[in-house]
Amino acid sequence: MAAEVISPGDRPRPRTAGESPRVSVVVPVLDEEARIERQLRTLTDEKRWHEVLVVDGGSVDRTVERARVVAGVRVLDAPRGRALQMNAGARAATGDVLLFLHADVVLPSEAFLHVESTLADPAVVAGAFRTWTVAEDPGRWLAPFLRLADLRSRYTGLPYGDQAIFVRAAVFERIGGFPEQPLMEDLELSRRLRREGRIRTVPARVRVSGRRFLSRPLFTFVVMNAFPLLYALGISPQRLARIYGNPR
Repeated sequence: MAAEVISPGDRPRPRTAGESPRVSVVVPVLDEEARIERQLRTLTDEKRWHEVLVVDGGSVDRTVERARVVAGVRVLDAPRGRALQMNAGARAATGDVLLFLHADVVLPSEAFLHVESTLADPAVVAGAFRTWTVAEDPGRWLAPFLRLADLRSRYTGLPYGDQAIFVRAAVFERIGGFPEQPLMEDLELSRRLRREGRIRTVPARVRVSGRRFLSRPLFTFVVMNAFPLLYALGISPQRLARIYGNPR
């Protein structure tokens, strides 16, 4: 069965003073059948999210099938590429806050409360969580080195996609959403958001799969630390994507 065709969502109605935000969770996916159903059930068990939208980028496994069995989840199609998929999800969303969540990132149980309290400050336009990267196979001898992957979320003021970025929908729309580039779209979004207002990193951690780090630890560590600098120096995201190889 084909995924739902994307059409623009209804505009969020204005929120009254003291009302909780309506948070739309957007999950871009590509070949994530092994984890997507569990991820979605965790999200839908938390009744406070306004909606959950899965945006598939052309999976060839059973990702869409697994997502469709979870009640209350909207499954959409979009061209492959995280920026393209997340922008498509944002266009279809009806909440006044957008939270972008990778399929291998799990929110803490108090995530909604952190989003709510962070955006209670009108000067804050967006926020994100710290990361806690874990090995899916605890027996891997490299697992202790995963702490290196978490350093970035502590010292950077510009959050990355694995930090579960959340943003006011009106601000996201005003800045044009994610730049549709093959790599560094999350960093570029954060740079644009910072020109609009404050970005706050909340004192809670999302659980991030260490699968990519452990598959190429040295390469991934270099990428995480060198690519942002190279991007800031003017190296194009297209060239960085060629070095990275097969960005999702």
